[in-house]
Amino acid sequence: VRPYGTPRFFGQLHIVYEDGTQQVIPTDPTWRVSEGPLTDMVYSGEHYDARAEQPGWCSPGFDDSSWKQAAPRRAPGGKLVAQTSPADRVMEILRPEKIEKLGEGRYRVDFGEEISGWVHLHDVTGEAGQRIDIRYLCESPNGSNSYTMRGGAPESYHTRFTWYVFREVEIDGWPGELSPGQITAEAVYTDVSSTGRFECSNPLFNRINRIWRRSQTDNMHGCIASDCPHRERSAYTGDGQVACVTVMHNFDAAAFYSKWIRDIWGAQNVETGYVPNGAPWQPGCGGGVAWGAAMNIMPWEFYVHYGDLDMLEGCFDAMKEQVRYMMRWVDSTGVMWMNSPCQWMNLGDWCPAFEFPPTEMVHTFYLWRCADLTARAAEALGRREDVVRYDELAARTAEAFHDRFYDERKGSYGAYGGNVFALRIGVPADRRDRVIASLRQDILSNGGHLDTGIFGTQFFFETLCDNGLNELA
Repeated sequence: VRPYGTPRFFGQLHIVYEDGTQQVIPTDPTWRVSEGPLTDMVYSGEHYDARAEQPGWCSPGFDDSSWKQAAPRRAPGGKLVAQTSPADRVMEILRPEKIEKLGEGRYRVDFGEEISGWVHLHDVTGEAGQRIDIRYLCESPNGSNSYTMRGGAPESYHTRFTWYVFREVEIDGWPGELSPGQITAEAVYTDVSSTGRFECSNPLFNRINRIWRRSQTDNMHGCIASDCPHRERSAYTGDGQVACVTVMHNFDAAAFYSKWIRDIWGAQNVETGYVPNGAPWQPGCGGGVAWGAAMNIMPWEFYVHYGDLDMLEGCFDAMKEQVRYMMRWVDSTGVMWMNSPCQWMNLGDWCPAFEFPPTEMVHTFYLWRCADLTARAAEALGRREDVVRYDELAARTAEAFHDRFYDERKGSYGAYGGNVFALRIGVPADRRDRVIASLRQDILSNGGHLDTGIFGTQFFFETLCDNGLNELA
C-alpha cells in the first residue's frame, strides 16, 4: 500500500563516449521497470525482501525482457532547479550499550541515546525467507521495518529511503544469538557541519545544549527542518523561523537555508501575498501569522549571519508582499486581528506552558517585527523610500500594540508572553520599570518556570538579560 501515490522517477543520463561525443537519455516510456525487493513509504516504513533481488540489474547485458514498460505520468508543477542543499547522510554511528534477550529470536537493544535514523544489521546468517522485524521504540508512530533473508552467505541490511526515531529497538525473528557486533544505530540527517560550540561550567546548560542539537539534527531531512521527525515530518515555517538563528550559530547551514528559504518564497500566493504554514508543501491545517512571518525573518537572519545581499535582494519583494497580506487584517487602531474563521489557521503562540496570550497580541507583534525587518532589509539594499515606509509602519504598529495591550492598573501587558513581546518591541520609558517588575512577578508566581509558548520563549531569556534580570534567567 502506498497511500501517497504511485512510485515515480524523473531523470536523465548524461553519457560521454570515448571519442568525446555526448548523449542525453531522459526518462520516457521506452524505459523498463520491475518490482524490486524494497517497498517503502516515508510515513509507513520500509520492508525489504532480499529474495526479490535481481543481481546485475544495473549492469550492461542484463536481460530485462520480462520487465514492463514504464508508464508516463503527469510531471509535477513548478520550475525544476538543481538541488542546492547538502544531502542526507549517515552522520553518526552508535554501538549498543545493552542487549537484552526477551525470548527465542527476540531481543531488546539500547543504544543509549535517542536519534533519528535506522539500525544496521551486519553479517546475519539464516535461511531464505527468515523475516527479521525491527520495532523502533518511540511514543509516536514511526512506521514499520523488516528484512526478509535471501539465505546462504552472510547478509547485511539497513533502511534506505526513510528514517525512524528511537533509542531502543526490539528485534524479532533473529536467527541464532545476536552479538553486539551485528547491530549498530546510524543517525541520519542533512550533512551540515558544526561551526559553533557551546560549553560552560554548568552541567545542566551543557546537557540542554546537547539535547537541542540532537533535536535539531533529528529534524533536518531532505533539505528542510521539520516540526517532529516521526509523526508529521512537515516543514512548518513557524518552527523554522524560531529556530533558524540558533541553527546558524551552530552549523554551516547557508546552503541548507538557501534552498529552504527559496521554497518558502516559491510557496507564496502571488495574488494575496499569503505564505503558507509550511514549505515546499502545505502540511494541512495549522498555522498563523507567525508562520508566514518566516518570509521576512529567515532572509534577514540569513543576511545577518552569512552577509548575503543576494538573498535579501531576491526575497525583498516577497517580504513586502507578506506585509501587504498582513495589512488586510489590521483594524483602524493598527491592531492585527484573526484573519480566518478557522482557529487552526489563526494560531497566535503555540504550545504554551499554561495559557495562550491573546491571539491579536501575537499577530500585532509579528506585524511590527515583519515591518521592522523589511525596513532593515531596505536599508541594507539602499532603498530609501521603502526604509521610510516600513519604519513608519513599524512605529505605528508598536504604538497600537502599547495602546491596546497595556493594563495601566496592573502595569503589565499580561502573562504568558505579553510582557516579553512588549519589552522586545520596546516599552515607553515611563512604564518600563513596572513592566519589568511584572515580568519578574509572573515568573516567581509560577515557581520560577516559563509561562510562554514557542514564540514568547524565543525572546524570553534575552529579554530578561536585556533588562537586568540575568540571575533570574
